[in-house]
Amino acid sequence: MRKAFLILLVLAGGLGIWALLSRTGGEGGEAARYRTDNISRGPIIATVSATGTVLATTTVIVGSQLSGQVVEILADHNDEVKAGQVLARLNRDTLLARRDGSMADLQQARAARQLNDAQAEKTRADLQRVDAVLRDVQAQAERARTLFRDAEATFERQSSLKERGIATDVALQNATTQRDALRSAALSAEAQVASARAQIVALEADLKVVEAQKASSEAQIAKAEAVVRQIEVDLANSEIRSSVDGVVVQRNVELGQTVAASLQAPTLFLVAQNLKTIEVNINLDETDVGRVKPGQTVEFTVNAYPARTFTGTVRLVRLGSQTVQNVVIYTTIVTVKNDDLALLPGMTANARIFTERKADVLRVSNAALRWQPPGVPRAASGAPGEGGVSAPAPADDAAAPFSPPAGGGGGPARQATALLDSLKAELALDNRQFAEAQKLARAMGEALQRAGNPEERRELARKERQRFSREFEAILTPEQREKYRAFREARVPRGQDAQGRAGAPPVAEAGVPGRVHVLDSQGNPKPVNLRIGATDGTWTEVLSGEIKPGDAVINGVVSTPRNRASTGFRFGF
Repeated sequence: MRKAFLILLVLAGGLGIWALLSRTGGEGGEAARYRTDNISRGPIIATVSATGTVLATTTVIVGSQLSGQVVEILADHNDEVKAGQVLARLNRDTLLARRDGSMADLQQARAARQLNDAQAEKTRADLQRVDAVLRDVQAQAERARTLFRDAEATFERQSSLKERGIATDVALQNATTQRDALRSAALSAEAQVASARAQIVALEADLKVVEAQKASSEAQIAKAEAVVRQIEVDLANSEIRSSVDGVVVQRNVELGQTVAASLQAPTLFLVAQNLKTIEVNINLDETDVGRVKPGQTVEFTVNAYPARTFTGTVRLVRLGSQTVQNVVIYTTIVTVKNDDLALLPGMTANARIFTERKADVLRVSNAALRWQPPGVPRAASGAPGEGGVSAPAPADDAAAPFSPPAGGGGGPARQATALLDSLKAELALDNRQFAEAQKLARAMGEALQRAGNPEERRELARKERQRFSREFEAILTPEQREKYRAFREARVPRGQDAQGRAGAPPVAEAGVPGRVHVLDSQGNPKPVNLRIGATDGTWTEVLSGEIKPGDAVINGVVSTPRNRASTGFRFGF
């Protein structure tokens, strides 16, 4: 009993001492205690996270231009094929019969042309013969005219002698007879010349007819040859050939199937060309597209190889966009070496695009940039965006008046209420508009509470801020909308120099505004304005500001005089 009593006495004394010390510590710790980290130098690697699909660089559709029954298939899935290799054959019986008929028509046309050639040769020979006859009768006519002229002269001479009484009547009569006979002979020769010339004209006309028939035969031959060539092309097309070297990734035809190509060429095979160089089509959000440029490095993983990281290069950011659920998406093409053929078309890629790499820069933690003293609206700080990839543009930060802090007094609900009250006063919102704004803010808070991992939460926060700003503007009047935009712009510090002093030109400096807090000599938070640049989601580059390596900045509250400050992430009303 005495031993038990001593044990109880010792325990009671210990509890009393503990209670005394606890009360003393509570009464003496009136000042809040803050969690800090130090400004340091180190690397900043800014990335953009997105998903995409692995695709072959070139996928060729092999189809059929003809309709017919498939009688032979010579390639299957995953077969490597060469350009010109036969993949399948269609039934060719009808084509072969048509080709035989066309060949017969061609031979008939060629025979008709040979006949026309023979007729043309005969006509040319007749023309040459008649031309010789013409030259002969022309000579005879010329001789007859000469004899006639001589007989005419003899007749004139005999007539003169007769008048002088020298010539006899017999001599005059003979001269007259000779003259008349030779005139008739000359006239006959002229008629023969005319007849020969007429025959020449007729033969020339016949030759033209034969030449026209020959041209018609040539046209018939050309037509028959064209029909034969067309049938030969159809016969060649009855063999379905690959147009490129590659791998058959899809076969859409079966043996005995009838292919119908009346309206469009059916797809029989898909051949992926050169799978050793493959592409990833990444869906890039419009808020990130400005930071992605050709030549940047991309790392990604696929579900088939979760422990392996693949590397590629941005080749192209397409100018055309797509809108999916009110989100504007730009397709980014990434080229990847696939020498071991591990990547297959259709795989889903979870990618990170490295937009900036800085080896040794002055940097501050994002938690310090997000932290605000109790009761101070977060949006006034110019803290970096929640996307975890780069410091946003001022307009984007200003468009996010309800960004929840990562740690700090007041809580998101209190800050959101203060901002809603400010909007109501600045824009003269009526009760309906104010109720709608509260509903939008509450919906944003509920959406953020459903987020899973930190990366998903940051991405969701960015999209929710954009959605709130867009839908909030929709309930405003045009005058209120202008005031709201001015209100957003006013929440981003402008016109400051590198040390945060007023008077500098508003667009003369690089980066965007940021703010951290340090402890002053009394242990109270003191704001320090910065210009910040790239961020990797944990650290942000400091471009300018009254800060140096080793300086301690506040990133949260360890304790307050009455309770522990919550550093968790919660957003609600």
